[in-house]
Amino acid sequence: METVRLSNGVMIPMEGFGVFQVPEEICEQVVRDAISTGYRLIDTASSYQNEKAVGRAIQSCGIPREELFITTKAYIQQMGYEKTKEAFRESLNNLGLTYLDLYLIHMPFGDYYGSWRALEELYQEGKIRAIGVCNFLPDRLLDLCYNAKILPQINQIERHPHYQRADELSQMKEMNVQPEAWAPFAEGLKGMFTEPVLLEIAEKYHKSPAQIILRWNVQQGVIVIPKSVHKERMEENLAIWDFNLDKEDMEKIAALDKGCPSMLDTRKISEIKRVYDYLSNPVLTSL
Repeated sequence: METVRLSNGVMIPMEGFGVFQVPEEICEQVVRDAISTGYRLIDTASSYQNEKAVGRAIQSCGIPREELFITTKAYIQQMGYEKTKEAFRESLNNLGLTYLDLYLIHMPFGDYYGSWRALEELYQEGKIRAIGVCNFLPDRLLDLCYNAKILPQINQIERHPHYQRADELSQMKEMNVQPEAWAPFAEGLKGMFTEPVLLEIAEKYHKSPAQIILRWNVQQGVIVIPKSVHKERMEENLAIWDFNLDKEDMEKIAALDKGCPSMLDTRKISEIKRVYDYLSNPVLTSL
């Protein structure tokens, strides 16, 4: 497993395990399986409604806390200085931890500037090792960077072969903000796993299309957090560190870019309404 150094010097694994849409009743066992498989970066969020299960898995996994990298996020109703301070305490309590490795603002909505001040203070107090944002498009990320005392160390974004965001990755590199890809498979939407190019490359390396997608991401310096509730898939997703895609392969995958999100578009009015509607009807749909 490779790691990457964030702008503040903290090391983070290049591949982790996400628990979005993993129900509370099975999440503890799923996370224990992931850790036993070799994952050390675990990514959750208050809106996923499974922080307590993740916490129980952390406590019972047998791996020292300092060897794990735990991420959670504050959602829209938790935006604002005081609300985010309270949200942090609640998440920390749910997880049964004394500190977080990474805390993120989940959406670029509400008073996220007040929230960012809270994150900066918690970071300076040593309660969070790294702070960042999630789903921030270039304009909002740049504006936050211009107005922050401490720059975001990570921007977690939807990123997969159908939505490659090359210009955004370049901008993040210039600002020293580490990209991290959620939904690296786009949940299989729009024929992701049956793309002829991915199937051809997968056959070439004796790998699966999923492994090709993950390898393609990490070779471009993008952290990935795939999710599966099946241990054999967890093992498969982790087996990407024994090969490299060549230049021709990377160019073929680049041609798959559709230039638009498959999961979440934070500039569409209907999508903004949907993420706010989640507050009153928190079903486990794509966030």
